[in-house]
Amino acid sequence: MATPVRPTEKAGSAPRSGREPGRWAGLAARLRPRATFARHALLALVALVVVVLLLELTGPFRNSQFATMSYYAIAAAGLTVLTGLNGQISLGHGALMAVGAYTAGLLLPAGIPLLVVLVIAAGVTAVVGVIVGAAASRLKGPYLAGATLAFAVAVPGLAIHFDEALGGEQGLAVPSPRAPEWFADAVYFLSANETSSAKYLAYVGWTVAIVAFLLLANLAASRIGRIWRAVRDDEVAAELAGIRLSPVRVLAFTVSAACAGLAGGVLGVVVRLAAPTGFTIVLSISLLTAVVLGGLGSLFGAVLGSALLVFLPPAVTNLGASAGLSDVQSAQLAPFVYGAVLILVILLAPGGVVGTVRARWHARTTAPAEAPEERTGRS
Repeated sequence: MATPVRPTEKAGSAPRSGREPGRWAGLAARLRPRATFARHALLALVALVVVVLLLELTGPFRNSQFATMSYYAIAAAGLTVLTGLNGQISLGHGALMAVGAYTAGLLLPAGIPLLVVLVIAAGVTAVVGVIVGAAASRLKGPYLAGATLAFAVAVPGLAIHFDEALGGEQGLAVPSPRAPEWFADAVYFLSANETSSAKYLAYVGWTVAIVAFLLLANLAASRIGRIWRAVRDDEVAAELAGIRLSPVRVLAFTVSAACAGLAGGVLGVVVRLAAPTGFTIVLSISLLTAVVLGGLGSLFGAVLGSALLVFLPPAVTNLGASAGLSDVQSAQLAPFVYGAVLILVILLAPGGVVGTVRARWHARTTAPAEAPEERTGRS
């Protein structure tokens, strides 16, 4: 018996098996660079264009919010490497950001260029990360979280103890650099807009963030990234394969700490202050929350989680004020809504926003086609 032909298929043509890629998808696949670094560099270039458009089309207040989002994104990306790729839980990244911020506050008044200061801040925090990571490399689960929590509680107290050098409870003032004339002229030539201080700091933060994301993306796609995933998925199998767990964990913690120090340096420049009250345990928990919301193991998820951290509380506060609530009630409504969003994401999207979307897209594109016998039997 001949197989019946569907109305959408021409007679004599072979039956379709599965979902065929569309014309545009095939064209995109042909145009996409084959080299991993080239693909990531192309994405970084696209991200830079998006950043320029957003900063030039928004006002000073939004520019300051984007500047804040930049250092959250850098720190969340480093935590994504540690927690999402290597499986280590850290509640001490706020303290690591404090190390970077205070380093920037100590070096910038000496006249050292901003880029050099940020690199030194990342390096100093990486050294701290080696020490903390080596001490915590034998711990896992709640024990590791408890050790990093103790670190997060202890570090801000050092600023109070060494108040002469670090400013004590008042904090250490961090000078904010001005936009160079060539940069302001280039921005005016491209967009006919003046370069405010908030806009320049947002450009600095997001340029640093894009470079950090480019390096992390290539590192995650390399052999080191595959080793991190192997340790995360099955420690016993990784050891049987010849992987030494302790150095791998220390390396992951060091890379994550360097990102936190870099984010702390950007934070100090944007906020113009490095104070103990800015690096409490709340900051560490917020970073971990951003990673969970965006999606563990996804750098783009770190960006989404950072956006929620920055834009959701003010939006909820404004909605509460427009609904007739007092200023205090509106301010208290923001953390409640944020917690509710976190619970909903955990219940409805355990893999985070990016992880859930990716899983559903994979399930949709790899759905098995109907067997010819089943189609014949129904007809």
